[in-house]
Amino acid sequence: MEKAMLPLGIENFKELREKGYYYVDKTELIKTLLENPGKVNLFTRPRRFGKTLNISMLKHFFEVGSDGRLFEGLDISREKKLCDAFMGKFPVISITLKSARGENFNEAKGMFRNIIGNEALQFQFLADSGSLTGIEQKRYEALINIDESGAFTMSDELLKDSLRLMSQLLQKHYGQSVVMLIDEYDVPLDRAYQSGYYDAMVEFIRNLFENAFKTNDSLNFAVLTGCLRISKESIFSGFNNLKVFTAKDVRYMEYFGFTDGEVRQMLQYYRLTSQYDAIKEWYDGYLFGSQEIYCPWDVINYCGDLRDRSVVKPQNYWVNTSSNSIIRSFLEKADGVTRNEIERLIGGESIKKKIRQELTYRDLDSKIDNLWSILFTTGYLTQRGEDDNGMTGLVIPNKEIQWIFEEQIQEWFKTETRQDIETLKNFCRAFEENDVAVIEKGFTSYLRKTISIRDTNARKEMKENFYHGILLGLFAGMEGWLVKSNAESGEGYSDISVEVEDKDIGIIIELKYAEKAAFEEGCREALKQIRDRNYEESLIDDGMTTIRRYGIACYKKRCKVMAADEEKSGIR
Repeated sequence: MEKAMLPLGIENFKELREKGYYYVDKTELIKTLLENPGKVNLFTRPRRFGKTLNISMLKHFFEVGSDGRLFEGLDISREKKLCDAFMGKFPVISITLKSARGENFNEAKGMFRNIIGNEALQFQFLADSGSLTGIEQKRYEALINIDESGAFTMSDELLKDSLRLMSQLLQKHYGQSVVMLIDEYDVPLDRAYQSGYYDAMVEFIRNLFENAFKTNDSLNFAVLTGCLRISKESIFSGFNNLKVFTAKDVRYMEYFGFTDGEVRQMLQYYRLTSQYDAIKEWYDGYLFGSQEIYCPWDVINYCGDLRDRSVVKPQNYWVNTSSNSIIRSFLEKADGVTRNEIERLIGGESIKKKIRQELTYRDLDSKIDNLWSILFTTGYLTQRGEDDNGMTGLVIPNKEIQWIFEEQIQEWFKTETRQDIETLKNFCRAFEENDVAVIEKGFTSYLRKTISIRDTNARKEMKENFYHGILLGLFAGMEGWLVKSNAESGEGYSDISVEVEDKDIGIIIELKYAEKAAFEEGCREALKQIRDRNYEESLIDDGMTTIRRYGIACYKKRCKVMAADEEKSGIR
């Protein structure tokens, strides 16, 4: 029997169901929402945890003319009374603000006009509705009017009132109050903060939301989603009808992301159960409320790649969905205490911090304590309980996010080391000159400046890769050096090989993690591996006449360097 397709990048519930994609059933969200009524409901979760698909699912359940067949066989279909009372009974306004951005405020408002104007175009029957007066029909036409270039022309004042006006007109036409759905509500504020028009955007969105949610008798209920819980004083001022559900809340905890049972069921369906441990190690680890959660974006992408046989090992899919600039900002502000805390996190430990769940974008990088909160709300850290003093235990959730931390640390470190380029050049030249003392002193100095992997249960290979990456970062950009990492040579792959082309010097480096600080043993093991596996072969083939061999053993922020005797190739 042919298996259902995996919904890679599919965020439209109707498309997913009609085309028979695999669907992890989250329709119980509808029942929970109706049994716990709130006028305005805000759900905050990290990106790629199914918020957009859930918004689409709500739209196709509630909106007038919905196709009940989309929900056949799903959990909500067993709630017959609820379906009879609510399915297909409401006009629905559904927009996403993920594209509501611009280089300046006017461009951003233009995007809002496009988003809201295009949603209004879905209701062109209002222009001829017998339930509306002539004036009301003209007000609707003002929402969808475009100029010669195809741009919507609604005035600033109409734009601020557009959601309320649309809901009033829909209620009058249908005789039923409106369900309003807004996805990615915080994206415009993020872009505005980065581009320097934050205050203007805050005022605009405050007016838009107050009109839509606070003083709107045509609203039945609203659902908003986003990453951050923006301070009430920022855009939700005066709201007494807002219910916020964050990653800390128990209610709704299982509806965003995949539970362990859902992942096991998916793997069994696709006959990928052998990959369970790898998927758990890489993509699990989040705690929403008291529920263990996997990142669904990662699980679906990895399962899809496994089925296509395009990969074998887990990949980092998260890194392609975000700039990860928040981690860089965090590292740049970190003092010695904070760097020590980061080392503990990378080593698998938990640290305790006070989490502020209500922030303005102006607060984000004003101080390091706020950045801890942002790392939590955006999914780079997750919770492990809260003590009596309100301090939240924080950990890195899984191997994927740990990989991102390590990559960002190395990128940050490259920038830091290039602030003293002469010292860096002298360090690199010492490898050419076989100056072990300078290499050892220099590398130790750099290790003390960066963030290391602690002596934890992490695999030895992972620890060695970390030091490997640091050394590669130091070599990057060295003029006249051809640097290769894990290049095939002789009977295996050397950690790092360098060809100094104008001097015909070849450099081979093998790194080892010195268990229990056994430095000499680690260095000798590294040199033996270079010798036994004939790593210098490719360098000699490329015309290198002088070969330098180094075994480097590292432990925490210390290292030892040992060189093999200088050897000549047969060319001289």
